[in-house]
Amino acid sequence: MNAVEIEEAVTALAAAPFDRDEFPFAFLRAFGNKETTLKKLRSGASNKSDLGGVLQTSNIHIAVAAPGDVSATLAALRESPATTRAKAKFILATDGEAFEAEDLASGSGETVACAFADFPDHFGFFLPLAGITTVKQVRDSSFDIRATSRLNKLYVELLKDNPDWGTAERRPDMNHFMARLIFCFFAEDTDIFNGSGLFTATIDQMSERDSSNTHTVIGEIFRAMNTAISNRASAGLPRWADGFPYVNGGLFSGSLDVPRFSKIARTYLLHIGSLDWRKINPDIFGSMIQAVADDDERGALGMHYTSVPNILKVLNPLFLDDLREHLAEAGDNPRKLLNLRNRMARIRVFDPACGSGNFLVIAYKEMRAIEAIINERRGEDGLKSEIPLTNFRGIELRDFPAEIARLALIIAEYQCDVLYRGQQLALNEFLPLNAQNWITCGNALRLDWLSICPPTGTGVKLVGDDLFNTPLDQAQIDFENEGGETYICGNPPYLGSTWQDDEQKSDLQAIFGHRTKSWKSLDYVAGWFMKAADYGTKTSAAAAFVSTNSICQGQQVPILWPLVFATGHEIAFAHTSFKWANLASHKAGVTVVIVGISNHARKLRQLFSSAENDASIVKEAENINAYLVSGPNIEVSQARSTISDISPMVRGNMPYDGGHLLLTSDDVDTLNLNEDQYHRFIRKNYGGAEFIRGVERYCLWIEDANLDEAMHIPGIKTRIEAVRQMRLASPDKGANEMASRAHQMREMNIGRSHTIVAAAISSENRPYLPCGLINNHTTVNNKNYALYDAPLWNLALIASRLHWVWIGTVCVRLEMRFSYSNTLGWNTFPVPPLTEKNKADLTRCAEDILLAREAHFPATIADLYEVKDGESKMPANLREAHERNDAVLERIYIGRRFRNDTERLEKLFELYTKMTASGGAAKKRKAGATA
Repeated sequence: MNAVEIEEAVTALAAAPFDRDEFPFAFLRAFGNKETTLKKLRSGASNKSDLGGVLQTSNIHIAVAAPGDVSATLAALRESPATTRAKAKFILATDGEAFEAEDLASGSGETVACAFADFPDHFGFFLPLAGITTVKQVRDSSFDIRATSRLNKLYVELLKDNPDWGTAERRPDMNHFMARLIFCFFAEDTDIFNGSGLFTATIDQMSERDSSNTHTVIGEIFRAMNTAISNRASAGLPRWADGFPYVNGGLFSGSLDVPRFSKIARTYLLHIGSLDWRKINPDIFGSMIQAVADDDERGALGMHYTSVPNILKVLNPLFLDDLREHLAEAGDNPRKLLNLRNRMARIRVFDPACGSGNFLVIAYKEMRAIEAIINERRGEDGLKSEIPLTNFRGIELRDFPAEIARLALIIAEYQCDVLYRGQQLALNEFLPLNAQNWITCGNALRLDWLSICPPTGTGVKLVGDDLFNTPLDQAQIDFENEGGETYICGNPPYLGSTWQDDEQKSDLQAIFGHRTKSWKSLDYVAGWFMKAADYGTKTSAAAAFVSTNSICQGQQVPILWPLVFATGHEIAFAHTSFKWANLASHKAGVTVVIVGISNHARKLRQLFSSAENDASIVKEAENINAYLVSGPNIEVSQARSTISDISPMVRGNMPYDGGHLLLTSDDVDTLNLNEDQYHRFIRKNYGGAEFIRGVERYCLWIEDANLDEAMHIPGIKTRIEAVRQMRLASPDKGANEMASRAHQMREMNIGRSHTIVAAAISSENRPYLPCGLINNHTTVNNKNYALYDAPLWNLALIASRLHWVWIGTVCVRLEMRFSYSNTLGWNTFPVPPLTEKNKADLTRCAEDILLAREAHFPATIADLYEVKDGESKMPANLREAHERNDAVLERIYIGRRFRNDTERLEKLFELYTKMTASGGAAKKRKAGATA
């Protein structure tokens, strides 16, 4: 369940008749508990309550109190030994009239005390019960989720009754209508309209209960807000509509058509109006509401929240921290404070993938907060802001999010004016809305950013004439204040090369086609980095984007970053990989990095990494390279042999057989082989998934000397002939040539005593790479890499955290999974010279890891290294074996354990640079390993 679905379930529960016996189970059901879980609680099998309530271990202790006894019952829950033993996160008591709860887990001691009917207003407080660990802003802003839920219901209901409004031609009208409604709901609760609840009350009073004229009433209200006061007398407005102010700004211009309402839709609208829209948080609300109007995204409704702390990870080091530093330096000096305020008035913030405007809204609010401190120190409280809203530019491909972005910025400006200047001054200057359009609807990779956000002294070609009715070509308007810096920011679409459609590939070709032949391998987000770098060559600017970490790993590094660096830009700051979470239950979110680029970076660059509790650790570096490591700019390239004195690794055997040489156990049985034949012609054979999951597969293994005997076995002969025909029919000449030895795979490698195996594709969530040891009657196919008869200490290297970090950085990613490579990952892996004692110690470590696994037979690698809900499920003895292995290996590198992965990478890159500069041990080796 996601947050919106939970809110709907909680609201329904509060509205239903109170059932003392059923309430605890209904409450848990609303937060996603399955019926099997509830059945165990009902039976008492898992209910550990000592107060006659319902106690779910590691979750919540609920008790239904006697009438008027809620506070005492909550106290009893708090003191209950069972609550402590079960490590309950929350306690909850209610009698159906009053409702009280307390958070025991976070250490905050937060409580909820309200009427039972109002407890859905606090549902965000309980989201951890559903596995949704949210930042405080969401818990404090349950309103935004409730509003999104109701608007979605209304939207779906209106499309049901007005299917033509759902067509591509009329969808913009529908989206524009929703934007108008949102404005009206906000305006009627914030005194922008005269009196409280004017919009909702007028519809309730003037429209028929059967909803037959609801669309007409709304249309007349909209017409009033599009009619200047001077024109009201001749407009023929109904008296009840004349009380609405003139809004303008394009929000109520153009078509005033309103979709027809059913009775259900009218009810939904009135319910939405009954919410307290003063609580709207535009930086949260916008990112969720954009999903309402998108058929593809509505199924993920409520999962589009982008947390303010995450956005500030971009904006703070990009420019806000610098503003705050100058504020601190200015102290109470009036001149310095004035200079800073003047500087801020000229700053331009540009998000060329702005969606519903989250980054722009947060940037605006943070700058207004700094400006308010300046005004307070200068004794100028209440001064009109000198930060123009139109200095916050954006590009958005879809029209509805673009409208929501403008609306969110308008609401943010009004809320800041109320906060820093007072309600009356805010109201006096709010209406009519400005008609300038500063959010452009179009394809950011095709538009000219210099025209949308022009450099100082450069005029613009067009003037936007309407705030909300935007042509699809770029709208261009002058800035109020010339000069100043431009900061480009945002969270563009990532889209790896596999997932790009033809139009998106064409976008990248237009940007990169004349720069590199390898552009097809780039993620879509790379286009934004290149456009930002090009923009920075024309004007004073810096840029920072959220991106999947794949652009700083593997093959994309030597393609993208030399092009960015060639423009004179460097990485000014970066945040290494962290989870960009959403509001879906038990969803980890996508792994991202933040990269800031500038051609006038500070001497010391900032490299951030995540610590516990989502805190950030910052390290200053003289240079940050494209792998987001403190060190020189280098590119790790494929190596045909190892740069370290380690054993050669090769790809497993490629069957190229049409499936005829590979066998299941049933296939083996149908061959009717005797024991000698089985030993001669059958080998266990692992693919990558089979190796990780412990699934046994087999293959035909026929040496040339045994071919005649094998061909006398009908089942084997049939399979060999099928391979021959498949290879002959192939358009690949190499396959045609292999038809002459159809009894064999392309390679026929197998260990004389053993083989060390590393899976080619594996989950990035495991703390170590899937690797292991197989005997001399077992082989692997091309979904694995193999070290045949290599000393066992090589396994200790592959199984280390050091190697996991290296592979995750320099190898290609398949989606987010690790895609291992011998030429890029193993051959380039920098290992210091090892003494015989080092090798003996590492051999013992590898043996300990294998023995720890063996102790849990028949558990597979997948079982032993499982990560569930972000937590490793490794058995204690296996974890200890890996810890010992890491300790031994890392002391070889630096004489102690590394503090974190960032430190590991820095050392590895330092070693790699030295070893490749001198040619490395690989120069002496002739392994000739190929991918």
